[in-house]
Amino acid sequence: MVSGQDSLPIIYYVLALVLVASSLVGLRQPAGKTIKMVSAWVVIFGVVFIVFAFRSDFSGLWQRIRAEATGSPIADGTDFRIPVAEDGHFYVDAKVNGHSLRFLVDSGASTTTISEAGAQAAGVRSDGAQIIVQTANGSAPSILAYADRLDVGPIVRTDFPININERDDTNLLGMNFLSTLGGWRVEGTYLILHS
Repeated sequence: MVSGQDSLPIIYYVLALVLVASSLVGLRQPAGKTIKMVSAWVVIFGVVFIVFAFRSDFSGLWQRIRAEATGSPIADGTDFRIPVAEDGHFYVDAKVNGHSLRFLVDSGASTTTISEAGAQAAGVRSDGAQIIVQTANGSAPSILAYADRLDVGPIVRTDFPININERDDTNLLGMNFLSTLGGWRVEGTYLILHS
């Protein structure tokens, strides 16, 4: 049995078909031309129905096309997809305390690290405690700090530990961020962060 709400779309379709059919009959054209016009309207309604039925899929497709053209990340439900850059690395624009900074995603870095200029611009708090960290280029001094808030696309972390690098302008999104995720992986030309 069809309920009242379920029958509403059927009523709309029937009314649309009656409207089109009555307007075509009212034109009093030859049967062949009327059949062509009816066929054209059926195709138009079919295309509109398909676009409406698959609108969320088309939205995802449009985001993917835009990301490929512009190199911008895609927020897709609980996943955040970051396209690979021309140099083969993954970069993401994130916000530290509301201040935008560009990060290189580096699974080889133990701790997320920002430049001294970035830390000052974002108002990152630190007691000035220095540590020595091991990098790919050897030992380097770093300052222990905390970001009140770190936004990487739709993924938000609060009271987040970071290091401040006084000698380099590169911002690194390290394993202490990646390990807070539900998962992360490289799929084709995308790094996928799963919150």
